[in-house]
Amino acid sequence: MQKAGRLLGGWTQAWMSVRMASSGLTRRNPLSNKVALVTASTDGIGFAIARRLAEDGAHVVVSSRKQQNVDRAVATLQGEGLSVTGIVCHVGKAEDREKLITTVLSINVTATAMMIKAVVPEME
Repeated sequence: MQKAGRLLGGWTQAWMSVRMASSGLTRRNPLSNKVALVTASTDGIGFAIARRLAEDGAHVVVSSRKQQNVDRAVATLQGEGLSVTGIVCHVGKAEDREKLITTVLSINVTATAMMIKAVVPEME
């Protein structure tokens, strides 16, 4: 009986989640007050990821090696009413990586600290 109850409970939870999503009752902006850095994000999958993060409320930093790609991506996303900053960055160049980190830090220091902790899990 307990097993059946757990199965039914799981099904009910899934149904409610779908029901809430279809009725527009899902939590809005789950990433508000967060900054998302997406490299190589001016087209393709990277751009789609950047758009989705921005739609979920994050301020997104998009980057590319070419200024015209950054400008186009920023204009597109801002035209959709999304919060975005763009920066030219070749991740293979130390000076570009430093500019990128400085840009993210200027937007939100807490998000940067969480990003670094995720990259270097030994940090406590």
